[in-house]
Amino acid sequence: MKTVVWICIGILVVLGCSTPKSTVTPTEKNITNNDTIRIANEELEYEVIIFEPGFNAWLESTARPRNYYDLAFLENRNQIWVTNYNQRLLDPRRYDPLLYEMQINYQNNINYGYEVNYMLYNYLLYFQLKYKQRLGGFEPRL
Repeated sequence: MKTVVWICIGILVVLGCSTPKSTVTPTEKNITNNDTIRIANEELEYEVIIFEPGFNAWLESTARPRNYYDLAFLENRNQIWVTNYNQRLLDPRRYDPLLYEMQINYQNNINYGYEVNYMLYNYLLYFQLKYKQRLGGFEPRL
C-alpha cells in the first residue's frame, strides 16, 4: 500500500467491555459496532478506526450534521488539532499518556475526502470536550 492512514485512537476502558450491539452503514463503507467506528476505502488505501466509549452516541445526538462544515474548514481544524495531539503524545511526562495513546497519521497533502475529515474532526472535538483538553489556540465548541 502506498498510503495507509491508521487512526487508531483508543481509550480502552476495562469497565466498558461489552459485545457489539449494532451495525450501521452510513456513507463510504462505514461500520459502527457499539463504540467502535471504522471508515475504510480500499481505493484510496486508508482506514480510520475510532475506539471510544460514548463517541458514537455523542456523534448521533450532539455533533453537527454532515455538510454543516465545508471540507476546507474540517481539513484546517484537523491539521491543527492532529499536530497538537501528536506533540502531546510525544511528551508523556507533561501530558497524560492514557489520553494520548496512539499517533494520528494525518497528512496535509492527501485528500482523505469529506467523511474521514468529518469523523476525525468530530472525534477530536469530542475528545477535547470530554477530557477538558485544548488542542488549538481556540476553545473547542459546537
